[in-house]
Amino acid sequence: MTLQQPIYNSISRLVLSLLLLLVCSVEAGAQRFLKLEQDTIPLFRGFAVSFDLAGAAQMQLSDYGQYEGALRLNLHDQYFPIVEMGIGRANHGEDVVTKLSYKTTAPYFRIGADVNIMNKKHTGNRVFAGLRYAFTSYKVDVNHPGLQDPVWGWDATFGMSDVQCSMHWAEVVFGLDAKVYGPLHLGWSGRYRMRISHNDGDLGKTWYVPGFGIQDSSALGYTFYVSVDI
Repeated sequence: MTLQQPIYNSISRLVLSLLLLLVCSVEAGAQRFLKLEQDTIPLFRGFAVSFDLAGAAQMQLSDYGQYEGALRLNLHDQYFPIVEMGIGRANHGEDVVTKLSYKTTAPYFRIGADVNIMNKKHTGNRVFAGLRYAFTSYKVDVNHPGLQDPVWGWDATFGMSDVQCSMHWAEVVFGLDAKVYGPLHLGWSGRYRMRISHNDGDLGKTWYVPGFGIQDSSALGYTFYVSVDI
């Protein structure tokens, strides 16, 4: 073995070590750069106010519906704590089957959070999933005119006023939110409602619950809203 061979081996090992050190340095620098770039997006990104158009349209076109607004916080374009508040109303005339008329007006409240599940979270467009807890306390008027006692023949009209009721329920939410122009957004959400507990007073089962809907057919619901980022 000549003297050149050990020198060549030493130089080769040195070059290889330097290359590995350079690669590690570049990788560490890239990670620091990406972390710095991510950190430039602040945690608090503002909040948005919204109004549900679907409930308002339902209020005008049918004998029940709601006016609903929401306040949504934006945390890093990924997490969105939200409070939803509304007024639900029903003024249902004589039912075809039961002949009962039903009336109620009351506020309702929901609180929860959505998560933006898109990979690119800072574009202003969002696909989100979330949960809600909801509550309402309401009073109901129910009347059944024209009943006649089958034995004595006198008027036996049935009626109850200001029957105190309440309900707690949960909602699983999935929706889309699209940036239209500047701070203006349009969004849609589908909801699956699960009743937690309820008190129907002396009525047995109320027909309509503010914020929840008709009890027999409101497991699924939706909203279509306009919102403004602030």
